[in-house]
Amino acid sequence: MNNLFPQMFGLSKLSDCESRSISAENFTGEKGKGGMAETGTGASCARDLGKGWKISPSIEIKAGETFEIANIKESGIIKHIWMTDNSSGNRDLIIRMYWDDSDTPSVEVPLGDFFANALYGGYTQVTSLAVCVNPKRGFNCYWDMPFRKNCKITIENIHTAPIILYYQIDYVLTEVPTDCGYFHAQFRRTNPLPYKEVYTLLDNVQGNGHYVGTYMFWGVNNNNWWGEGEIKFYLDGDTDYPTICGTGTEDYFCGAYDWDVDGKYVEYCTPYAGMPKVIRPNGLYSANTRFSLYRWHICDPIYFKKDIRVTIQALGWRKDGRYLPLQDDISSVSFWYQDSICKTFPKFPSADELEII
Repeated sequence: MNNLFPQMFGLSKLSDCESRSISAENFTGEKGKGGMAETGTGASCARDLGKGWKISPSIEIKAGETFEIANIKESGIIKHIWMTDNSSGNRDLIIRMYWDDSDTPSVEVPLGDFFANALYGGYTQVTSLAVCVNPKRGFNCYWDMPFRKNCKITIENIHTAPIILYYQIDYVLTEVPTDCGYFHAQFRRTNPLPYKEVYTLLDNVQGNGHYVGTYMFWGVNNNNWWGEGEIKFYLDGDTDYPTICGTGTEDYFCGAYDWDVDGKYVEYCTPYAGMPKVIRPNGLYSANTRFSLYRWHICDPIYFKKDIRVTIQALGWRKDGRYLPLQDDISSVSFWYQDSICKTFPKFPSADELEII
């Protein structure tokens, strides 16, 4: 008897799942093994209290180090991840997740981008079903992440100094149904986008699955409105033309008419779509404005049987009323599930290529 995916209407249904949690206070998630540390980042603070008194609430990841924060060797599903760190930079930490003995990560994303918060500068609330970012910078995600044999999660510090990381990974031990797909999240960045080229969010994905979310951090390099571009989903052998074609960038993120209310962009957070952050250097439509955008396909997954490719156009306006192909700084994270582990991720960017300038 399993109630693996409860909603509010199903919370009363009983289950034979076993709850576990990994943190710096219980590195392995073993039953009855939490809070037993005798050394750790809080040892000095707890020196008068002793064992059991918050001795290891966090970890220090040295410059250039990759730290394995989880290694679960059973069958289960991750249900919630919470993290925060003391970095003042952007994209200093990279999160990777590996399922079922794969040496290829199914998740490979800068930590902030994974939680729909690419730019660390200044706190911004994100309130959605899949991801929440709470004061001051509490990262939370609620994507279901099944694994049948094992799961490994690492954090790489590409900064030049040590970083303190606090984290908690909540999961259940259970038999995973055969129809559960593997969770994937892939990061891409193009800066600048070549003239008259489309931006590719996802490509070279083969299998049976469904696309469940998009996060974008978009830096505009021109003046004036920039979001006329259409998102396109090429499914199951589509070549020149897609099966699903959007009507505009703000439309895809469930807004309308440039997000312009009384002459200014208006931020918003909803369960499935939002624009929680707008960086305004000088006025409404000035160059170097930046946008943080999410769109979760929770109620409307995009299903594919054989393959999927996702692109979006970057389009503004010329003064004579024609479209202007833009050369913007565009980053994205694509989230999807599929029946196999995707092994065709592009080469991950270097630290310099990740930098938000």
